[in-house]
Amino acid sequence: DFVAGAVAAGAGAYLSARGPLAPRLPWIEVADTAAALLDVGRAARRHLPDRVVGVTGSVGKTTVKDLTAGALGARFRTWASARSFNNELGVPLTLANAPADTEALVIEMGARGPGHVALLCDIAAPAIGVVTVVAAAHTEMFGSVDEVAKAKSELVAALPATGTAVLNAADPRVLQMRVLTDATVLTFAHDPGVGADVGAEGVHMDDDLRPSFRLRTPWGTVPVQLPVRGEHNVGNALAAAGAALAAGVSLEEVAAGLASARRSPSRMDLRRAPSGLVVLDDSYNSNPVSLEAGLRALARLPARRRVAVLGVMAELGPEGPGEHRRLAELAASLDIEVLAVGTGAYGVSWTAADPAAAIAALAELGPLGGEAAVLVKASRVVGLGRVAEALLAP
Repeated sequence: DFVAGAVAAGAGAYLSARGPLAPRLPWIEVADTAAALLDVGRAARRHLPDRVVGVTGSVGKTTVKDLTAGALGARFRTWASARSFNNELGVPLTLANAPADTEALVIEMGARGPGHVALLCDIAAPAIGVVTVVAAAHTEMFGSVDEVAKAKSELVAALPATGTAVLNAADPRVLQMRVLTDATVLTFAHDPGVGADVGAEGVHMDDDLRPSFRLRTPWGTVPVQLPVRGEHNVGNALAAAGAALAAGVSLEEVAAGLASARRSPSRMDLRRAPSGLVVLDDSYNSNPVSLEAGLRALARLPARRRVAVLGVMAELGPEGPGEHRRLAELAASLDIEVLAVGTGAYGVSWTAADPAAAIAALAELGPLGGEAAVLVKASRVVGLGRVAEALLAP
């Protein structure tokens, strides 16, 4: 269906199960294009080094992927999944597009059901596996948080005995995964009381929500300044540091790489509009854990007025209604106004039917100016990125 568009964009050949679809362009006949793409990924993987990090979890995968790529990049020529290319299409595309001189790869791995992460591991063959956290995300598909944990544990079970599992010691479900592997286990946790191998001391947040801390590891300690926003990203940085250290990056290189890591868009992206309005764009996706972190980050911003523009947290199943109301109550306790977009699940009176109506509703408030801060967050299907763009426009 999309061959013509791909050819127009510059594709030089294509796979097809329907015969030739573009005149005079090379094509390869296959029985199943999706299966063939997986085989392309496997073939590409055979030409790449064994320094491959797989990242999975319910929350924080993309940020950990970005930070790990930064930390590894301080020593190695590193290639990583673009944005959230984390499924049976994105992973083989990431492998196939890796430059020939790649020395390290970071592969984000998502799951919509049992067996998905195992399939991605069969393609990417990671030597280091990071599990961020197990939480109520996509529970509508999995049935329970325990089933989510089982699916994420497939990464740990797939690691070679010579590899390393980097596990969140603050999450009992994640820590339990250590029994599934003969690989070395390296734990991380933001909470100093947990006693993890990799931790943080003296965490400080600046006015732009950027954390700094002293990274504590079995390799020693070093000061770190993060480019990402929110205290919850300290834990993500610890996971990334553990993976990079396990791959042979020095402590000083890890600190430098974390500080300069490139970030994927619409994830805790703090910007100021020409009006002075502070916009915290976290519109890429949402679930209870990430939304709570976003609300607490918003509450820390210096502002007289704080507004959370929130859309539905999708795919939560029976727990959805209660979680939406719980987080609306949290927002109220933090003195944050909630504008609910396209959903009544939060139980608030200020609502808008869609992103366009939300933009109009915010405009009716008059100029919010430099004394206000707005969080924009929802599941991807809501399309709230339009709201963030409108708020940031001149």
